Formats: sequence, structure tokens, C-alpha cells
Amino acid sequence: MSAASAPKAASTRAIQVFALLAAFGVVFAVNRIAVNQGDGIGRITAVGFLLLAGTLTSEVFEMVKLPHLSGYLVAGIVSGPYILHLLDHQTVAKVAPVNTLALSLIALAGGAELRFDTLRRVARSLAISTLLQSGIILIGMASLFLLLSRYVPFASKMPTHALLGVALLWGVMSVTRSPSACLGILSQTRAKGPLATFSLAFIMLSDIVVVVLLAAAMMVARPLITGEGEVSIADLGELGHELVGSVAVGTTLGLALILYLVLVGRQLLLVLIALGFGATEALRYISIDPLLTFMVMGFVVENLSNQGPKLVHEIEKLGSIVYVIFFAIAGADLDVPLLRQLWPVALTMCCARALLTFAAARLSARIAGDEQVIRRWGWSSLVSQAGLTIGLAVVVERAFPTFGASFRSLVIAAVAVNEMIGPVLFKLALDSTGESATTSAPIRPSLAPPPPIT
Repeated sequence: MSAASAPKAASTRAIQVFALLAAFGVVFAVNRIAVNQGDGIGRITAVGFLLLAGTLTSEVFEMVKLPHLSGYLVAGIVSGPYILHLLDHQTVAKVAPVNTLALSLIALAGGAELRFDTLRRVARSLAISTLLQSGIILIGMASLFLLLSRYVPFASKMPTHALLGVALLWGVMSVTRSPSACLGILSQTRAKGPLATFSLAFIMLSDIVVVVLLAAAMMVARPLITGEGEVSIADLGELGHELVGSVAVGTTLGLALILYLVLVGRQLLLVLIALGFGATEALRYISIDPLLTFMVMGFVVENLSNQGPKLVHEIEKLGSIVYVIFFAIAGADLDVPLLRQLWPVALTMCCARALLTFAAARLSARIAGDEQVIRRWGWSSLVSQAGLTIGLAVVVERAFPTFGASFRSLVIAAVAVNEMIGPVLFKLALDSTGESATTSAPIRPSLAPPPPIT
């Protein structure tokens, strides 16, 4: 075992705990002074605090073998508006734009981790898993929503036809996974092997599938919920525009990025920041999905050039900072009172979803003839949910304003549970299978080793 991965000394851990308590104490005092002066802490202060608190909390969590991502989330929850109130709602909203950069990096890195040979190798397994996971989870969770609807405040008095439409939308929400959680755990563990490769490929493919499912579900659910009109093909046309446009723009930007890497190759961090903020807003303006676009961009760079490892390396340098802030903000933005109110229904939904995920994974692995490690642990990365799920819930909220806000609140409550449990399960699986790296040499699961330096 290398020094990079050796356990830290007790004195180092004690210093980390002391530094964490000191950071919370200082910000608590500063925040009280700022509030007395009629203002909250500034944006830069909030970002710096979340970065420091998230990093230190993750180091403390490492002592009990919990993933760093859980530490980032807990740091945000504790410092957020509902516990210590070090960050109020206004401050959290101020730093939320960091999420735009984080999501673009997550998608770009995810695309760059996928190679043609990897996809060919697991194509049959991916196809079977995607079909069974999507079908079983959607039908099972929609049925469970119908059974529990009397305990869901906004759905308890809905007519049957409207309830069927809402249950269908809930089923689609349950199909979503978390690319950010997957990549966060892979970044920490430096895992490589069949489980890491399968998880990464499946979750990235699942993002595309769930976008299609949501558009189709909304097309069917709208007349059921409103009781007016018929199934419209307008949503299908919008879906086609979004998918084709995302692939076309992502391919174009990917080729442009290859040219930049080959001809210039410097200041790549600035280019990534510019793409993360500027390109994302431009894509939203022309109604093209940024997440899918950045995935295609990374995929093009990795498979049509030899610049993939360089791109991933630069993303990891920037992501090591951005991801901490991203998940800490997610924790700070968590509505704790809402979770307390809805936790019985949310917990029931999450447990059922986890059981269905486990059953579908075991079934699909057996049918596809996957190796033993996938049969046993292939489900472990599929429990987490995060930003994509909440983003899709916002789409539903805008489309159905009569119940959309309450629907989104239930989604957030369920995501909160899955967000805390899922990463722990995935890291446990990677550690148990021996895929977590025990040396300091980082080789990502879908990347070939870089060429030797001559």
C-alpha cells in the first residue's frame, strides 16, 4: 500500500476534527455579527466555508469508512438553514450557480469515461439491464404510488384517472439514477474493474433513457390528469428536437475541443469553466439538454482522438473542488422539515425502489450471463439519486402547476434518503470486490493506461 493510501495517523485525525470544529465556530460567530448588521455572509465566504467544511467532514467520515460524498452532504445539511443556520436560504441561492459548472463537468467526465470497446464489451448486459430496470422500476413504483396515494396529501383526493397519470410520472422519477454520485465515488476510490465499468456505462445510458421516458410519460399523463384533450405528439416532436440537437451540438463542440487540445492545449481549466457556465446557458436558451450535450462532447473527445486522458485529468483537477461544493450545496438546500413531514411515505418508497432495483439487477445479470461480481453487486450503484431527479421533478412542476410543487417536494424527500444511502452502498461494493484502488496510480475504469512518456 502506498503512502497516498495509507491510513492517516491519530494526530492528523485529531487536527482535522479540531479544524472542522474551529471552522464551524468561526463562521457561526461571523454569521451572528453579519446578521446583527443586517446582512448575511457573502458568496465567496459561503463557497470557501462549504469547501473547507465539506473536505474536513469527509476526512472525518473516512475514519468510519463512509464515502467522502456523504461527508460533503452532511456538512451542508448541518450548516444549512434548518440546523445551525450558518447559511440561510438567500446565501444558498447565491452559491447555487456552482451547480451549473458541476453538472457540466460530471456529464463531460462521464462521456469521456466511455469508450467504444467498453460499450461493445457490455452491450448485451446494458441492453437487458436497461430494459428490465426501467420496466420493473417504472411499473412497480407506479403501482406502489397508487396503493399509498391515500397517505400522500396532494394525491389523496384526486380522481382515479388523474391518479393514474401522477403515478406514471412517479414511476419515471424512480427510474432515474445519479451520475454525480457514481462519478464522485469512482473519483474517491479510483476503482477499476467490471463493477465500476458496468455501473458507469449503465448510469450514463440511463440518463438518456429517462429523458425519453419522461417525455413519453408526460404525453400520456397530460390528458389523464387534466381530463381534457388527447395524447399529443407535440411532446414527441420536442423530444426529437432535444435528442437530435443535443447529439449534433455535442459532436460539434467535441470536435472543436479536440482541435483546441491539439493546437493549443493550454489554459484548459479556463475553457472548461467557460463551457460549464456559458455553453450551458446558451444550450438551455435553444431548448437543448446540456447534460446530454456535454456527455456527447466528452464521448467524442475520448473516442475520436487521443486527448481523452488529458481532458479527464483536467476535469478531475477542477472537479476535486467543484464536486465538494456541489454536494455541500445539495445538503444545505435539503428541506429538513419537509423530510420530517414526508419521511414515512418517502422511506417506504425508497425501500421498495431499492428492493425492486436489487431484484431487477439480479434477474438481468442472470439472463445476460454476467460475471459473478455483477450478479452480486450490480445493483449497488443504482440506488443513488440526485440533481437529475430533482431537475426532472421541476419539469413536471412547470407542466402541472396544480400539484407540481407538492410532487417535487415528495421527490426531494425521496432523493434525500437515496442520496444518503446510495453512495455508502456503492463504496461498500467497490471495497468488497477489491476494485477500490490500493495504490496512488489512478486508472479510470473505462480508460486505457496512458502512453509512456518518452
